[in-house]
Amino acid sequence: MPASRPDLTLLPRPSKVSSLGGRLTLDRDTTVRALPGAEPAADLLRTLVGHPAGLPLTPSSDGRVVLALDDRLGGLGEEGYGLTVAPQALQLRAAHRTGLLRGIQTIRQLLPAEALSGGASGTGRWELPCVEITDVPDRPWRGAMLDVARRFQPIGYLHRYVDLLALHKLNVLHLHLTDDQGWRMPVDAYPRLISVGSRRARSQKGPTGPDGAHFDAVPHEGAYTKAELRGLVRYAAERGITVVPEIEMPGHVRAALAAYPELGNHPGRQLDVWTRWGVCDTILGVHEGVFDFCRAVLEEVMDVFPSPYIHIGGEECPTTEWEDSPAARERAAALGLAGPAELHGWFMGRVGAFLVERGRIPLGWVENGADLPPEFTVMTWRDATHARAAARRGHQVIAAHHRATYLDYAQSTDPSEPVAQPGAPVPLHTVHGYEPAPHDWPEAERARVLGTQVQLWTEYARTPEEIEYLSFPRLCALADRSWSGGRGDWPGFVERLRHHAARLDALGVPYRPLDARSLATAGSASPSAGTARLHP
Repeated sequence: MPASRPDLTLLPRPSKVSSLGGRLTLDRDTTVRALPGAEPAADLLRTLVGHPAGLPLTPSSDGRVVLALDDRLGGLGEEGYGLTVAPQALQLRAAHRTGLLRGIQTIRQLLPAEALSGGASGTGRWELPCVEITDVPDRPWRGAMLDVARRFQPIGYLHRYVDLLALHKLNVLHLHLTDDQGWRMPVDAYPRLISVGSRRARSQKGPTGPDGAHFDAVPHEGAYTKAELRGLVRYAAERGITVVPEIEMPGHVRAALAAYPELGNHPGRQLDVWTRWGVCDTILGVHEGVFDFCRAVLEEVMDVFPSPYIHIGGEECPTTEWEDSPAARERAAALGLAGPAELHGWFMGRVGAFLVERGRIPLGWVENGADLPPEFTVMTWRDATHARAAARRGHQVIAAHHRATYLDYAQSTDPSEPVAQPGAPVPLHTVHGYEPAPHDWPEAERARVLGTQVQLWTEYARTPEEIEYLSFPRLCALADRSWSGGRGDWPGFVERLRHHAARLDALGVPYRPLDARSLATAGSASPSAGTARLHP
């Protein structure tokens, strides 16, 4: 790692880096001085740096490694930090605890990659280049969505996933917990959501049906305990990451209806947990028992997840069942709506208002940028123009266009790529080039874009290894661009990624190889290319 150009080795790229010349050595005698309020950050430093590098980093009142909260640095915001590495000492300062946590990830990256692997140096000595860094993210929302509804992943893997997000200074884990194909969070008031809704039988139609539809060919099940989810929330918070839960409604609820048919539009019908991928047309009814269910579920969700945001889905909700239901038609007429299709906005408005009353912010996917009530923060995905349309309406926006942020698409057209979501590839260059709030927008609209995130739906990603292969290095690209904003540049990212690959190797991440094709720009699909895809 060249001491003269640390800016070419750090990912994401810091706002400002200056080389000071020389190197700082950390050894088994190095101690840490944590000023008041910085003790949790010192604990994380020992966990993420000291333990794998074989360094005790014991507390001391005169430690050469100093961590400090400094309210004079308020201009750096919640996540900004200042880091000075000199030949005899290291000082990390921030106005807020989260800024210290981001700086610790930079310290990890300044060390040789092998210091991350848990293989301690034989001499117990590690060197860092001497630098001065001031670093502030471009946007407050830099996330990753992981679908554990279609493919349950063990809680231990979610901890690893959090660690990988933290290394890249991402700050949101969006956990997709429920869908047609599975329900993964227990709800005490509705135990059948787990006893029935978390188990999926093997499809009897094979992997592909006569109409070209795709099915799950193997049985699948899994659910978390509340203790596991609370533990995940704590683990993530210690690393500066918020876990945002998603509970789908009023569509994508086949697993819930398999458990409680009375919540549907045909209460006497018994359904199975869906074994098919795609959009299911069975949706919640609009009678009061459904809202009792939604409120009870969300009360328990809020008890587990302290996130300011609660995601309630909202997308891909076919209204055929409402249009065919006398009860739904009657409800629409009583509300003065033009027809049953308008019940969707009314439904989301009722649930959103419930969350607002409890001090939370409702979050939902939008189909066109204008189909959620104004109190919602929205995630736009279907079309690149929808983010601006939502911002113009006054929404806070997370822009996540599927042609630039959906990592379940293949990374290239190479026939050796693993099976992925049907559709044109989303190459590395496209992810890095994505601008959630282009600079030619009016500033008022740009200011409403909180940030962006990647998505990984898991019909075709069955294992942690497959999840990580699809995620990396594309997740690195989103992390780099979303932190540095307009400061991002492709050649600089490629240089940083080549260094960063050694860190991924040290952590055992099975990423797609950095070959000439993946690092080229020619032939890259633009975010607007390809046909619009439906959510799985």
